[in-house]
Amino acid sequence: MIHEIQEGYVKIETRGGGVTVIEFFHPQSNSLPAAILNELAQEIHSAGLQKETKVIILRSAGTGAFCAGASFTELSAITNAEEGKKFFSGFAHVINAMRKCPKLIIARIHGKCVGGGVGLAAAADYAIAVAAAEIKLSELSIGLGPFVVGPAIQRKLGLSAFSQLAIDAAMWRPADWARRKGLYAELHPNIEDMEESVQRLANELAHSDPQAIAEMKKILWEGTEGWDELLAHRAAVSGKLVAGAFTKTALEKLKKKE
Repeated sequence: MIHEIQEGYVKIETRGGGVTVIEFFHPQSNSLPAAILNELAQEIHSAGLQKETKVIILRSAGTGAFCAGASFTELSAITNAEEGKKFFSGFAHVINAMRKCPKLIIARIHGKCVGGGVGLAAAADYAIAVAAAEIKLSELSIGLGPFVVGPAIQRKLGLSAFSQLAIDAAMWRPADWARRKGLYAELHPNIEDMEESVQRLANELAHSDPQAIAEMKKILWEGTEGWDELLAHRAAVSGKLVAGAFTKTALEKLKKKE
């Protein structure tokens, strides 16, 4: 099943054996406009309810970036704090859907991750990446901060590593740094080796007891029960900032460089 979205899509495929693949695509380096965020949240929630789904693979299309984060086009179009909160709530809904999903989610990271893309990798239960999958949290450079995705990243990497990423918003961190800090569970030299490992783990999990998986998922996400309220609050903070003069000016400068 493919949900066509203007300049992008979310595609869902449930393979034999209980493996459901959720793939997203956007021509601007797999950035995330509101429509894709909405579809991702819905499809992750839906897959979690499907009896035939035993494990979920989250991936993006192409061979470039895994995810460039928030859509700059949509960020530039935001005119007030309420619109901003609505947009950033899309990231909150995706992360909360991943958190609450009773199935384990494997993230297939084939390229660079920026901002919200790092959040997706962190919210997955197990991320498998290639050696070229560098990461960066660029939000502070445009007057924002990784507020909505921050709890997922901090939970996975720890406060020290999260603060390093968030504060030095211009620096790319190598994939090996991300692996050593715990964001990536595995690192592979090329896409072929990564794909083989993703399929191996997915097939193995698909033959595990679904009840045991669901209980494991609860344990892995203990302590996050208040995230519905927390991430909604963080979305409001981001929404207020994105409508401010600093971010508007920074986004205009970026658009002129394109």
